[in-house]
Amino acid sequence: MANPEEEVVQVDGPAFPMLFEDDDEMETLAIDSWLNDDDGPLVFHRVNSKEIIYQARKKKAKMIGKYVMGDVLGEGSYGKVKEMLDSETLCRRAVKILKKRKLRKIPNGEQNVQREIQLLRRLNHKNVIKLVDVLYNEEKQKMYMIMEYCVSVLQELLERCPQKKFPIWQAHGYFCQLLDGLEYLHSQGIIHKDIKPGNLLLTTCGTLKISDLGVAEALDRFAKDDTCHTSQGSPAFQPPEIANGLECFSGFKVDVWSSGVTLFNITTGKYPFEGDNIYKLFENIGKGEFTIPDDIDQLLQGLLQGMLQKDPQERLAIKQIRQHDWVRKKHPRITQEVCIPQRANGDEFRSMSVIPYLQDLHYGPDEGDEASEEYITEHDLQEMRQMDASSSKKRNKKPKRKLPSCISVKRFSSCKQS
Repeated sequence: MANPEEEVVQVDGPAFPMLFEDDDEMETLAIDSWLNDDDGPLVFHRVNSKEIIYQARKKKAKMIGKYVMGDVLGEGSYGKVKEMLDSETLCRRAVKILKKRKLRKIPNGEQNVQREIQLLRRLNHKNVIKLVDVLYNEEKQKMYMIMEYCVSVLQELLERCPQKKFPIWQAHGYFCQLLDGLEYLHSQGIIHKDIKPGNLLLTTCGTLKISDLGVAEALDRFAKDDTCHTSQGSPAFQPPEIANGLECFSGFKVDVWSSGVTLFNITTGKYPFEGDNIYKLFENIGKGEFTIPDDIDQLLQGLLQGMLQKDPQERLAIKQIRQHDWVRKKHPRITQEVCIPQRANGDEFRSMSVIPYLQDLHYGPDEGDEASEEYITEHDLQEMRQMDASSSKKRNKKPKRKLPSCISVKRFSSCKQS
């Protein structure tokens, strides 16, 4: 009898396609058709894992306007982000792919996207992400926001650090760039409302870019002050005035608070306020009581206490932060820099993922592609996973190899009905 751990279930019924080009709509329709088809009863069979065949997905070129699509860089609640190449200027770009159907399911989704596009079009600063182009596909109901390319996210660097924090000199450099970008936004009457490491991007040369202005608010040109009435930012970075449910608050001081929480996080590896759930978290934030680790120097402690004042009136403004001694101080590079981590496939240089698609676009598939295609069984795949798991423990979480995608389940006459 075969090992139960090496067996999977095969379903006899209508043909179910396992490979899709790139459209999630095709996959959704296929699954619905497979589940709702009444052509006959479903029969389940035991299939040995050695009989399931996998094959690496081919790189097929796809162009959106003048841009050549690359691999997926990440995925958020609004949509996927892929790498792109401008075929005219040969500049690397990133594209945020948004589906109108998905945006309608998110509260204020479409409004947030339109607001972000309007704001980014009027902004131009080295520390704020730049919007290059916006393309629409009415047939597929998709929107493509094409932006300048960034190689990593600040949060990604933090997660790869042993103590989840940066050396003081490196954190100081990032924080000063954050101040530059935030001061520019405020000069344009824009409140970001969601400053956090996950919304701070890095270029290959280490330039920090403020991104994700989906919940940002543009003040009226004739507004008397920076008073705001709504907030949709991340809970852990919200100030006491929002946690306590005030109807109106200073927008600039909200950004100062979230920048203070960000500085606290990247220098200590912790958060000033935590809670088992959002209610407990907001209760702790509302009290405004936090503890700074003893190993933090006095200058930085003073800056953090000034930026995380419970009373917005006593909280430091950006101009005061710039004049603070810790910000003006030149910090020595006495510890090693935290570098941008390698990708999951082992690419430490984060090379351009568009190259294989360019080869397919200009030269097509090679004649010997079919003969050289690599196949692998589910049994072998399980062994690879076990080897990766054991080696990751020995080598301090070594990145897993990229696994191929399933294309078919072979049917054999030896399959027995369960």
